[in-house]
Amino acid sequence: MIKSSEKPLEKLNLFSIKGIQMRTFHITWLMFFVCFFGWFGLAPLMPTIRTELGLSKAQVGNLIIASVASTIIARLVIGRLCDVIGPRKAAIWLLCLGSLPVFLVGLADSYETFLLFRLAIGFIGASFVITQYHTSMMFAPKIKGTANAITGGWGNLGGGVTNMVMPLIFAAIVGFGYTDAQAWRYAMIVPGLMMLVAAFLYWKYTKDTPAGNFDEINKEKSAAVKTDWSILADWRVWALTLAYAMCFGMEITFDNIAALHFVDSFGLSQSSAGFWAGVFGFMNIFARAMGGIVSDKTGLKYGLKGKGILLAIMLLLEGFGLVLFALSGSFVLAIVSMLTFALFLKMANGATYGIVPFVNEKNVGMVSGIVGAGGNLGGMAFGFLFKVESISYVQAFQYIGYIIILVSIIILITKFSTEKTQAVDTKDLSLKPLK
Repeated sequence: MIKSSEKPLEKLNLFSIKGIQMRTFHITWLMFFVCFFGWFGLAPLMPTIRTELGLSKAQVGNLIIASVASTIIARLVIGRLCDVIGPRKAAIWLLCLGSLPVFLVGLADSYETFLLFRLAIGFIGASFVITQYHTSMMFAPKIKGTANAITGGWGNLGGGVTNMVMPLIFAAIVGFGYTDAQAWRYAMIVPGLMMLVAAFLYWKYTKDTPAGNFDEINKEKSAAVKTDWSILADWRVWALTLAYAMCFGMEITFDNIAALHFVDSFGLSQSSAGFWAGVFGFMNIFARAMGGIVSDKTGLKYGLKGKGILLAIMLLLEGFGLVLFALSGSFVLAIVSMLTFALFLKMANGATYGIVPFVNEKNVGMVSGIVGAGGNLGGMAFGFLFKVESISYVQAFQYIGYIIILVSIIILITKFSTEKTQAVDTKDLSLKPLK
């Protein structure tokens, strides 16, 4: 008989670290948060780096795209690794190996070498898949969406905090008498050390499942002998990938372009523009979690079909909000519309991963990896749109808004609940089969 302490939790006690489930919950979002420091630690230091290395606008753009592109590959790989060796080992290896380019990027002395380090650092972004996979292992189906949304949202906060903290670290190092060229290099040692600390916490205080690690419960062997590639033929996986490209992909894009848009369109100073762009990121404190919570409550009553309809509505409202933002004639209207589409965008992030764990429960890692990679693929594709000289930022936002609206219709007509998943819903969530 399985002990209650070895089962996934059916209740999320946010302020508790009691039990392996809640310890893992807090350590996995903290791990993702720390990885953002390594992944985006260079971003707020780019003005100094650009000057020192003599980077052109095109080269800076290539560096941004490269960092996102390498994450696409990494998320696909790490998802399968989670299925085979478990999220605990996958996290420890990613943190330890990923810290190396973070520590060593300070050795870059040209565009080419910096580009290689930026590509290598981009693999750290795969930490998101581990967070979602590990959280799914620790909580019962009825609250998986909520737990995933909170860990994802709180981890994403690392991107906003990084933009604030890394310049302070840089300034402190300069204050000790080092040059700007030296300071940005030494500053990156800090996120590297943070990643090693996170690796230790993961090794010491987590397990793959409430019942133990994969090698302890013989799951490692069974997972290693079979890869269920049939999930690649499941349209629902690709529909969720497309949906995540529209929400998380847009989030990455907006993080990169918002400040420039506010400066160019409304004449804000760089500091003021950065503040309002930061407000967008800080909505992750609650908005992504809200999407997961609403998704879970919808699933309890309407199953996967209801979760899919909810996701479509979130995307539709995100798209309309983005178009309104693009057409805003005043700064006040722009901020109001930004907060509106940001709310639905981040809720869509949570709602997407409220569905992911139920698409194929035997291959949660692969599905999480594919869908997660879709987010970065969307960000990369949108990034190219903003590089086109003949398209203004306003027009680019409009076009993306229309694309998101179109995708919301595709999600609406996608049948997420099959006969098999309905049976899972009925068993785990006490639902009646949907007709």
